[in-house]
Amino acid sequence: MSRIGKKVIPVPGGVTVNVDGQTVNARGPKGELKFVVNELCTVALEDNEISVKPVNNSKPARSMWGMSRTRIANMLEGVTNEYTKTLELVGVGYRAQMKGAALNLALGYSHEIDYPAPDGVKIATPKPTEIVISGIDKQKVGQAAAEIRAMRPPEPYKGKGIKYADEYIFRKEGKKK
Repeated sequence: MSRIGKKVIPVPGGVTVNVDGQTVNARGPKGELKFVVNELCTVALEDNEISVKPVNNSKPARSMWGMSRTRIANMLEGVTNEYTKTLELVGVGYRAQMKGAALNLALGYSHEIDYPAPDGVKIATPKPTEIVISGIDKQKVGQAAAEIRAMRPPEPYKGKGIKYADEYIFRKEGKKK
């Protein structure tokens, strides 16, 4: 039994939810999101609470159960409060700036990198060494942050690269003479 899947999802105030078969629509103050639940799960909206149940007791149905419940809960959280991820650039000459709708990065390569912001994701650079990614879809925000971080992941010797603001970089000792 899924401990996560068993929990009901309370609908926050100011959010309207519409369950139509396998499709769940949520509209809130920040925007609107839609999620299509796998056919191995059933969704029900009763008394301002959403419950997700597996169709049968098979392994694939139980696997989709908790994931579907979490995706719906993240959707409701996203339309009330935006998700944000903060990235930090560590290294001499590493900088980021917005050029129109694209993020321009100087990461020590022979060329600068332009990263276009995906739909539904806002990118801001309050400082040249800080990138703030925000949006209502948790998956899109996390994916954009991971793609930007992958352009120059932090290295363990000096810690240079792009890292999450709350990430700890395990340092290694360098060569000894």
